[in-house]
Amino acid sequence: MRCPYCSDSTNRVIDSRLGREGSEIRRRRECLECGRRFTTRERIDGVMPKVVKRDGRREEYQRQKLIAAVQKACEKRPVSADVLERLFDRVERQLQEFGGREVTSQVIGERVMEGLIELDVLAAARFASVFLDFQGAEDYSNFFASVANTKRRGGPDR
Repeated sequence: MRCPYCSDSTNRVIDSRLGREGSEIRRRRECLECGRRFTTRERIDGVMPKVVKRDGRREEYQRQKLIAAVQKACEKRPVSADVLERLFDRVERQLQEFGGREVTSQVIGERVMEGLIELDVLAAARFASVFLDFQGAEDYSNFFASVANTKRRGGPDR
């Protein structure tokens, strides 16, 4: 592990703790070269299904692509990084529990959108505008009406 400050690879672990419902280990480290401290996180990489895109292409699941899309939707919104990490972990857990070798990008997007609606409706609308390819104001209006109807009925069935 290289120090993010001086790039030296000599460091020691000061503290280790379980985090995220036991799915990751958080390690506090100290660089032996510059003396600064930093945190690393280790998590088990589960076997993820391949993602089938709308055009039929198949590609490996990439957590970073999902993170980038959701962070863009949540830009300047009151959604913390920790809450988003839990959303990504939950979506990945659902994909692993799905058990299939392939999953469509549509399924992944729907799971993310459900989670975003619970966190921040405006961020969900931003995500939906790209995911569902909104063409105009009517698409946004339909989205917000759908969210309002779902909330009146008591939320999505789980």
